[in-house]
Amino acid sequence: MLVQNIDEAGELRRILAEGLLYPVFQPILDFRLRAIQGYESLIRGPDDSPLHRPEQLFAAAARQGIGDELEHACREASIRAFAHYRLGGRLFLNVTPRCLLDVRLMNGQTADLLNALGIAPNRIVLELTENQKITDMPGIHDALMHFRGRGFQIAIDDLGEGFANLRMWSELRPEIVKIDKHFVHGIADDRIKFHFVRAMQDLAEICNASLVAEGIERREDFVCIRDMGIACGQGYFIARPEREPVTSLPSEVQAALDLQSLSLSPLTGGPGKLPTARSLLQAIEPVPPNSCNEAVIARFEADPELNVLPVVHGTQPVGLINRHSMIDRFARPFRKELFGRKSCELFMDHAPLIVDQHATIQELAMMLSVAPKHYLYDGFIVTGDGCYLGVGSSHDLMATITEMQISAARYANPLTQLPGNVPINEHIDRILKSGQTFVAAYIDIDNFKPYNDTFGYRRGDDVIQTLARLVCEATDELCDFVGHIGGDDFFVVFRSVDWEMRCWQIISSFGAAIGNLLGVEERLRGGYMAENRRGDLLVQPLPTLSIGAVRIGEGDCESHREVAVAAAAAKKQAKKKLKQASEAHQGSLFVERRRVGNYEVPLYPVHALN
Repeated sequence: MLVQNIDEAGELRRILAEGLLYPVFQPILDFRLRAIQGYESLIRGPDDSPLHRPEQLFAAAARQGIGDELEHACREASIRAFAHYRLGGRLFLNVTPRCLLDVRLMNGQTADLLNALGIAPNRIVLELTENQKITDMPGIHDALMHFRGRGFQIAIDDLGEGFANLRMWSELRPEIVKIDKHFVHGIADDRIKFHFVRAMQDLAEICNASLVAEGIERREDFVCIRDMGIACGQGYFIARPEREPVTSLPSEVQAALDLQSLSLSPLTGGPGKLPTARSLLQAIEPVPPNSCNEAVIARFEADPELNVLPVVHGTQPVGLINRHSMIDRFARPFRKELFGRKSCELFMDHAPLIVDQHATIQELAMMLSVAPKHYLYDGFIVTGDGCYLGVGSSHDLMATITEMQISAARYANPLTQLPGNVPINEHIDRILKSGQTFVAAYIDIDNFKPYNDTFGYRRGDDVIQTLARLVCEATDELCDFVGHIGGDDFFVVFRSVDWEMRCWQIISSFGAAIGNLLGVEERLRGGYMAENRRGDLLVQPLPTLSIGAVRIGEGDCESHREVAVAAAAAKKQAKKKLKQASEAHQGSLFVERRRVGNYEVPLYPVHALN
């Protein structure tokens, strides 16, 4: 809507003087914890005003030279509404780089407001928008140091929209980076967008930053972003911006999250089990927000083993009280008389770590590894469908992880440290139970025994370790599972759509690697001189690879045993065809294209790589 024929300056003065600005809040979902991490505040003018939309409102303020005043009013309105609606997690406030130098933000006015409303500074994220050029980079650096020193976090918006915010990322080193919606919308169907976002992931890992994917509007993109390992998401599919936003995830989002991507880790809690936050749950009776501090102290004194006390409003967790912090504060003079009868909200952590009961142990460990240190002491609140269930401790989490690592090491191959038969079988059974389609690939080294006998087991181990490295490099660590059956046999469970290309990559790179292990003469000859079983000196062919692959659809197999039989049969066909080849090859790939079930279709011919 165009703003025409209005007293722009007068309308702005009316809006600011009468406090007519109001925010709408859009939730930000943490995929790893299946919980709302926080809310972004988006400002609106009065509904009946021509300056209702933010782009018109801020453009008018810029023309009138009161942009800083408007931004200050927006921050205040957002913070007050955030406190009024008792929203959990973090509050993302949009600010322009110039406003970081605003005296009202720098001199503590905002901090005083947060303190008066009981909002800890570590719950505030200053989200820098790229709508103006930074002209005072040293001043911005000093301002960021000032805000970080007071607990604020920094985010940058719309990564990928232009070169400038890539430079901003490099210069400012934000804790959170938001991916522009252009790269998110349609990512499930666009390989170019997929690889752009994957490159952003690599940058974020190097910079120790968390990514938020903005503009998620489709279920397919939601699942793709989650399975890529992006930390957080935001968009209409999760929830639209509202004055009173959702505090628990909508059923459609819960259903999409329930399509759990399979853990690729061999760390399990036993056959068929995958430990989750629920396995660490302790059922602690919470207190309501209106409980007084005296009652909280009495709870701690009555139970010496009680280290934290959750604060729950209805069924929604809103805070966590640490025993040692609480008792230490009340040990000071006159604290009991001053604060004893006041609400426990005064001293609780308003941004506790809240996780869904289905969050895996690996996801919990990843979150705690990058979270502020106090989460390690406080632990986390466990919810089910957004409702309070109990509390988990970091101590129990570490004990579980240690036990899982010991179990995984017991079943890992000692030469390559890759998962052995037991975790391979467990992973196949999990993916069969999930009903997902996958490709089972059995990899075997041809002509390995003569090589091992001629050059010794140490050189043979080098070949096996080289193959292990090449297989891991060619597979996608986020969705493909690599296992070492034993000896020169490997097993891959592919869920990558380009799995066949990856198989050929393994064959080709292995052939090149074997050539590098031998001398020039042996490479030119295509083999090495060695005695056969009768003692005759002959040219032995170089080791090559045979890969047998079979597609497994929903209902095709009931257990890992059937999958193993089908993959072994495919590998046998690959080796058979390679032996029948009239000239030397680097390896072969046989794809079993019959349905692994009750009926058969003709076999496709095998292909070989020259």
